[in-house]
Amino acid sequence: MVQVLDEDGTVDPWRRRTRRTRRQMPLWQELPLLLVVAFCLAVLIRTFLLQAFFIPSGSMEDTLLIGDRVLVNKVVYDVRDPVRGEVVVFRGTDRWVAQEVQEPEPGFAGKVGRTFGDLVGVSRPGEKDFIKRVIGVPGDRVKCCDDQGRVLVNGTALDEPYVIRNSPLDVPPNARECRSRRFEEVVVPPGQIFVMGDHRLVSQDARCQGPVPIDNVVGRAFMVVWPSQRWTSLPVPETFDGLSRPAAAPAAPPPAEPTPVGGVALVLPAVTLMSVVARSGRSARARGRRLHP
Repeated sequence: MVQVLDEDGTVDPWRRRTRRTRRQMPLWQELPLLLVVAFCLAVLIRTFLLQAFFIPSGSMEDTLLIGDRVLVNKVVYDVRDPVRGEVVVFRGTDRWVAQEVQEPEPGFAGKVGRTFGDLVGVSRPGEKDFIKRVIGVPGDRVKCCDDQGRVLVNGTALDEPYVIRNSPLDVPPNARECRSRRFEEVVVPPGQIFVMGDHRLVSQDARCQGPVPIDNVVGRAFMVVWPSQRWTSLPVPETFDGLSRPAAAPAAPPPAEPTPVGGVALVLPAVTLMSVVARSGRSARARGRRLHP
């Protein structure tokens, strides 16, 4: 037995008893505690910082495929507004109609798994959650098409290499259906964004369902994290670099996005605290459920 000596060389029995009580926690006690702590951290991160979303439809092909999981930064739009070219997850307005995706009824184990996944942010998003690309921001004039069939933003045509399957030009425009590539000029209202899917042939988006309030945006999808062979980032395409500033845009440049480290945004404690306060009232409505075309 190791004895603890005082400065005068005598044994201190109180310190000896204290040392004996500092035993390592048994594994059967430590493991459940670690699991609870990890679960609580996952819930906090999912609620205020990052969340994984499942892609069940082809409206963003070939950028995002059915079955992909994307990581969404839920903090970035608390410090700035969305910019053109970013892929965002948002809650649709009353005009946005979700396309039904047929699925078998899950059993008891499936329901338990979905409930757990919803808590930690890896389940399917809900009926009014969508994922699209930002084409226009407040004050932008968006229309289609020029003589080459391209979308114009403030008079500048977009070269969109991410659009593999476009809508046909010979179908007449319809304000209730997004079947046609052509649509009349839209001036994006203040506080809203104009979004479109990359698979224009099947995407139901702002062409026929209207712009989306920025307040409805859950966050920016910045990385594909599953399946592992499709691990990649989702940067802003270069075609958006040369666009002019919209009429409603402020003269000052927007605040810089938090610096990404290893693909995940690094958020300062002060920004995180402000985000928690700002989003606490609406965190329950932002639970991950199902994304739609």
